[in-house]
Amino acid sequence: MRIINRRPDRFGAWVLGAVPFIAAAILYLVFSALRLADDPNDPLLPSLQSLGHAIARYAFERDKVSGDVLLWTDTFWSLRRMVLGLGIATLIGLVVGTANGLIPYIRASLAPFISVIAVIPPIAVLPVLFIVFGLEETSKVTLIVIGVTPFLMRDLALRVEELPSEQLIKAQTLGASTWQIILRIVLPQILPRLIDGLRLSLGPAWLFLIAAEAIAAQAGLGYRIFLVRRNFRMDVILPYVAWITLLAATSDYLLRLLSRRAFPWVAAGRGR
Repeated sequence: MRIINRRPDRFGAWVLGAVPFIAAAILYLVFSALRLADDPNDPLLPSLQSLGHAIARYAFERDKVSGDVLLWTDTFWSLRRMVLGLGIATLIGLVVGTANGLIPYIRASLAPFISVIAVIPPIAVLPVLFIVFGLEETSKVTLIVIGVTPFLMRDLALRVEELPSEQLIKAQTLGASTWQIILRIVLPQILPRLIDGLRLSLGPAWLFLIAAEAIAAQAGLGYRIFLVRRNFRMDVILPYVAWITLLAATSDYLLRLLSRRAFPWVAAGRGR
């Protein structure tokens, strides 16, 4: 049997999925031990004990100045900005993407503009956002919206254009209005694509958020990373990076679970 036709069972898939993480952990421990053997004060690859102390301090102890438990305060502010930014981007992307893909007059008007703004690096407009909106929450949320929305609009518009024309013709033959076509034919078929688009946007969205928090913020995961980097606090930076990765991976899993539960026929078609 060809290897492309062989599939691991569930336990085998878990084992294979764990191998890269175990290998990365072993490599870290080995190189950390080698560097610390040469210089016990080397900050680049801290020991597990140093990482544990930093985690305990930032996740379970109150800061002497602010009185907050820093990790959870930073997580709250970052997730708040992320949810607001992705929520607004999702709403705009769904509405504009659907109209752009379905209605020729709107497509002729908006498609060239969307194609242009989609290639603008969002980080490049961050100073403009700070000047226009100030250094508060609006500029950070707006950066996420600007970074994610054009991709969602273009992706959904392409998905709408790919819908079989026979479906639209039959619906019109049966007397369906434009709103009925959108609600009963278009939306059920593009909502799974919207969830996939959000999953693909999680990485860039976190990048935009961390960049904005690093420049101007008083709390947030990105703010904390760039604050402690001045003192080469890798014992703090590495747990924060790992925590951001866990949050992003959990978000991706929840979106995938939502897609499976809400649109089981899509998962069945993909063989998952």
